[in-house]
Amino acid sequence: MVKLRLKRFGRKNHAFWRINAVDSRSPRDGKVIEELGFYDPVNQDVAKQVVVNKVRVEHWLKAGAQPSDTVATLLRRAVDSGAAAIAAPANA
Repeated sequence: MVKLRLKRFGRKNHAFWRINAVDSRSPRDGKVIEELGFYDPVNQDVAKQVVVNKVRVEHWLKAGAQPSDTVATLLRRAVDSGAAAIAAPANA
């Protein structure tokens, strides 16, 4: 089963989290399927604390991925990163 959950980065007292799609059996900081965004609680701009690629998050949710309780809360506050528009081919 695929879950949407956090992976910790950063240093002591300055945590930085990435929001990832992972296999539910993998450890917290283990191998990920896809990186979907990040959460930076130290950022002073509240609008930039949670940034996700909403297109990919919706794809994983439709495919049956289950978000953790924390990720579900963060997705409600999320700002779209626009990474899907950058990654899409221009001559499509």
